[in-house]
Amino acid sequence: MALFETLFDIIRLRKGPEAIPHSTMLFTVVVGLWLFAGLVMTAMTPELEPMDFAVGTVTGIAGLVCYAVVIMLSGRGGRLMQAVMALLGCGAVLSLMFVAGNVFLAPFLSANITNLIVTLILLWSVPVEGHIISRTIDRHWYLGVVIAMAVFIFQLILYSLIDPTVGAAA
Repeated sequence: MALFETLFDIIRLRKGPEAIPHSTMLFTVVVGLWLFAGLVMTAMTPELEPMDFAVGTVTGIAGLVCYAVVIMLSGRGGRLMQAVMALLGCGAVLSLMFVAGNVFLAPFLSANITNLIVTLILLWSVPVEGHIISRTIDRHWYLGVVIAMAVFIFQLILYSLIDPTVGAAA
């Protein structure tokens, strides 16, 4: 429960990745949680197929590589594990919140309002990731958000390159 409390505090921008203990075992748990959340999101979202899980995992890893490069170039390599755990853990929690929003709000709200709410949940990941990166590299939050936006755009482009049907559907 302490892990989830910490992740919620990071999502609310109240704590940073330094609040997560540096632990290989915890890292394994967080990676498992991230994969589990991706599977749940794929299974519970009718528009998604198993291929979307695979492509999402690849683009997620590509995003982590981008963040790792930024962290290493900033000279903060010792904080890499905690940053990756924060990124994966918060991503997993936000994904599960997306699914919960779809499941629990859809019966009571219109499809448009439900879609707006769950889209806002997913878009919140950009300022959260910016917060995590800015705290990790000891830079202003705005720089972290710019980095997170760049990584987000890179991931969208990569996703559309891997799965060309994404661009055709839009």
